[in-house]
Amino acid sequence: MAKFKKIRGSITTPLGFRAAARFCDVKTLGTGKGSDKGQKRDLALIVSDVPAKAAGMFTTNQICAAPVKLCIEHLRNNTARAVVINSGNANACTGPQGLADALEMANLTGQALGLKTSDVLVSSTGRIGVPLPMPNIRKGITAVAGQLQPTQAGGAQAAEAILTSDTQSKQIAVEFRLGGKTVRLGGIAKGAGMIQPGMSPTGARPASTPQGLHATMLAYLTTDANVNAANLKKCLREAVAQSFNCITVDGDMSTNDTVLLLANGLAGNGKLGATDLKTFQATLNHVCLALARMIVRDGEGISRVITVSVTGAKSFADADAAARAVGNSALVKTSWSGGDPNWGRIIDALGYSPARVVEEKVDIAYSASGSRKKIYSLKKGRPTRTAFGTLCKAVEPIEFDLHINLNLGKATAVLHAADLTEAYVEFNKGDINDPSSLGG
Repeated sequence: MAKFKKIRGSITTPLGFRAAARFCDVKTLGTGKGSDKGQKRDLALIVSDVPAKAAGMFTTNQICAAPVKLCIEHLRNNTARAVVINSGNANACTGPQGLADALEMANLTGQALGLKTSDVLVSSTGRIGVPLPMPNIRKGITAVAGQLQPTQAGGAQAAEAILTSDTQSKQIAVEFRLGGKTVRLGGIAKGAGMIQPGMSPTGARPASTPQGLHATMLAYLTTDANVNAANLKKCLREAVAQSFNCITVDGDMSTNDTVLLLANGLAGNGKLGATDLKTFQATLNHVCLALARMIVRDGEGISRVITVSVTGAKSFADADAAARAVGNSALVKTSWSGGDPNWGRIIDALGYSPARVVEEKVDIAYSASGSRKKIYSLKKGRPTRTAFGTLCKAVEPIEFDLHINLNLGKATAVLHAADLTEAYVEFNKGDINDPSSLGG
């Protein structure tokens, strides 16, 4: 277990990182769905004072937004100095103009900061199919570049600016020892709807992770640790595989999902040995999972968060498929919303999943979040004598764990899921008579 301390701040907490954000009216004031119809900051800039090693993970959706394509290209040299991000417009399905606009965002940022265009990464989130309001973006980049600060306030501004339908910002920072030096790692994220990421380093399928496939979710991570490019990419792949790629709110994978990690080495630690690398990996895993769970907790209209744990599968692919079938079932999710421990819907979802399932072997149980004490509703495919009221109490908390044992092998998978409420439908259906109410 890695030893680290949670501290105040986020992306500006590590040495040598600055950030700022401002309102640029990217979405058009007062329109659409979002966390704030007023003058919420919607353009953010994150900058490392020195060249940083960089790694990224990107959506495997075959419809891929222009900024994702640009990031993949710019990360070929494994370095970056800045990230420019806008909310309110996804710059997805915008054709050649969208690619030109993403490139211009990188170029303008580079000019404002004295950097090469290729040193700048770009992200966008918001409504699909609408051209970026580039006059607003141009003015915004120039202004934000002059407001960068290495303070908690700067990081908090960026955390706010990337939000769309989120109700709260998502930030974390930790401090730990690496190679005899004090090192910091910070992160911000956004996401509330269109959430079931499946990311790979190049956006290609299948997702290249140690375990296999797993509104847009975005996450930005900074560290002052000295980590070489190969280790940084490997660590990020592993961390994303067990965090962002293991969450679902509504089962929809976005066109823009992105995780970026910059490491500038200013902490001064030496080359990482095996023990230090394990420490860095474990800490990065913790930070990514914490941000990922913040996304699920802030899911559109959700009232409960459920950790679905599948064990005893023949393979990881089977365990993962079983967990996703349950976690994305509309019937299961609505029963969770109503506090109904409906194991019939759960075993039905298992049965139609691609996983190998034998009815007479399936166990289903509930527990308090993180508890080992399980309350079984099903044993070997048959209902237990546990009182209905007892089962109802088990699924009453706003967070609980669902345990499924297929009893066919040794493979496992975990999915962090949410329920489905009337509020989700109300938020997302919009009103066709009022186009300004329609979401992304």
